[in-house]
Amino acid sequence: MSGSWGNSLKISIFGESHGPAIGITMSGLPSGLALDMDWVNREMQRRAPGQNRLSTPRKEADVPRILSGLFEGRTTGTPLCAVIENQSTRSSDYEELKDLMRPGHGDYPGTIRYQGFQDPRGGGHFSGRITAPLVFAGAVCKQILAEKGIQVGAHIQSIGRIKDRSFTLEPTLGELEALAQAELPLLDPDRGPAMAQAILDAKADCDSLGGTIECVILGVGPGVGEPFFDSVESVLSHLLFSIPAVKGVEFGAGFESAALVGSQCNDLYYYEGNQVKTRTNRCGGVTGGITNGMPILFRVAVRPTASIAKPQETIALSGGTRTLSITGRHDPCIVPRAVPVVEAAAAIGILELLKEREACRT
Repeated sequence: MSGSWGNSLKISIFGESHGPAIGITMSGLPSGLALDMDWVNREMQRRAPGQNRLSTPRKEADVPRILSGLFEGRTTGTPLCAVIENQSTRSSDYEELKDLMRPGHGDYPGTIRYQGFQDPRGGGHFSGRITAPLVFAGAVCKQILAEKGIQVGAHIQSIGRIKDRSFTLEPTLGELEALAQAELPLLDPDRGPAMAQAILDAKADCDSLGGTIECVILGVGPGVGEPFFDSVESVLSHLLFSIPAVKGVEFGAGFESAALVGSQCNDLYYYEGNQVKTRTNRCGGVTGGITNGMPILFRVAVRPTASIAKPQETIALSGGTRTLSITGRHDPCIVPRAVPVVEAAAAIGILELLKEREACRT
């Protein structure tokens, strides 16, 4: 099983949802970085479960404990390893699921892939809980990027059929900071009550909702990325599709581009002083796989939470079909908690691309 990613910046995740702990190891970090753990913990709390009625009742502190790579508050340059203890497990909720394959989950393909030896409790290593270490890694990367004048931010683009407005051509740092502090990160907070009610209605109906998240990366200059296999879109998409429940990624105008003609889709260049800009950003800040200096803009589609109490037909490994109503503690909509995970993936990917460019220059 591959739990590792990256070349110049390498990360390796480990653990299961109901095991003793989950964690991550990061290699390739600079030495001497003053790591603000208070800020890291705030990022962790944006994703942590059990904080409001729109989330799972499972409560976890999600405070990372550093095992190596940090001395007197600064990175040493050796691998940085952090673990996050699992403190609120109820493994008995999953006893019957050793035999019953949950619709929408990795149970059946995982059983085939690992010959039945995988940990089924809470989804094991397939669980969205494993995104907590990604948020830790993203928080570390964000601090490095901030020193380079690069900021990452995201908002809920939609919940079900209820939509927020989109980012403007050039969002401000203040907008991103405000989003990071909001319970429901929206550009139009007036859409919040309707979204919250839609989530609660789905929960009351023993069902769940999905949605979309829009993310922007500010401050990345032109010339980052490669034309083909290591394009900006390729690197970011690899990480984004590693987030459980993400089923679609688009940059700029994305799929809408397919309905446009070239004159509508092209971003026209102009000079603003000595700086090159484009009048639109339908390419999402990336052309030819390489950044063009405009904000990098992309959206991800997040499917509805697979664990629902509504009765569904499934199979038993022992034979035959069954009707399954999933019990336990689950999010009726994972989208709000996925926002910092998407930001973390973006930060990790951009730092990797920057380190690769620096390596090519030495």
